[in-house]
Amino acid sequence: MIDRVITSGTFSLDGGTWEVDNNVWLVGDAREVVVIDAAHDAASIAARVGGRTVKSIVCTHAHNDHINAARGLAELTGAPIRLHPADQVLWAQEYGDSVPYEPLSDGEKIAVGGITLEVLHTPGHSPGAVCLHAPELAALFSGDTLFKGGPGATGRSYSSFDTIIESIRKRLLTLPAETVVHTGHGDSTSIGAEAPHLEEWIARGS
Repeated sequence: MIDRVITSGTFSLDGGTWEVDNNVWLVGDAREVVVIDAAHDAASIAARVGGRTVKSIVCTHAHNDHINAARGLAELTGAPIRLHPADQVLWAQEYGDSVPYEPLSDGEKIAVGGITLEVLHTPGHSPGAVCLHAPELAALFSGDTLFKGGPGATGRSYSSFDTIIESIRKRLLTLPAETVVHTGHGDSTSIGAEAPHLEEWIARGS
C-alpha cells in the first residue's frame, strides 16, 4: 500500500541552493497509485510505478525540490498535478504559468486503491503546505510540516514558525498516537513519538 522512492537533487530558495534527498511516496494498490511529491527524477518514479495507473501527483507544497519532477511525471503518466493554491507564488518560481495544476482544498478526500487520503491544510513551512492522512493505513504523509524531531524549517520566505506550530498542534497532534508519519525527507516517525516534545520545539524556536 505504501512505497518509497528516494531521489536526490537540489533545493533552491532566497538565493541559496542545497543538496537534498527527498522521499517520494506511492500510495495505492496493484492497479493504481497516488504519487506524493514528485522530486528530482521523474524516470525513477515512473519506473517504480510500473504498469499501474497514476491517479494524481499530489504536491505537499511547492518548494522546488518537491515539485521539480512533477511536470516530467505528468507527461510520462498523463496524471493531473494537485497543489494547494496558496503556494502559487512558489509554484511560479519553478514553472511560471507553463504548467497547470488542479487545486487541492482542505478536507478534500482522494480515493486510491481502496483507501482514502484526506487533505489537511497545514500552513507554516509554506502558505499552501498540506499533509495527507490515511486513517485505514494509520499513516500521515507530512511533507515538510513535521519530521522526526520537530517542525519543518521556517527561516525562509513565505514561512512562519508560529503558523507551523499552530498547524501541528491543531491538525496533526490530534491524530491517533499510533499514526506513522511519513516525512518529506529522512526517517519516518509517529504522532505518539513527537507529541510530547511540542513545548520543547516552541522553546527552541524557528
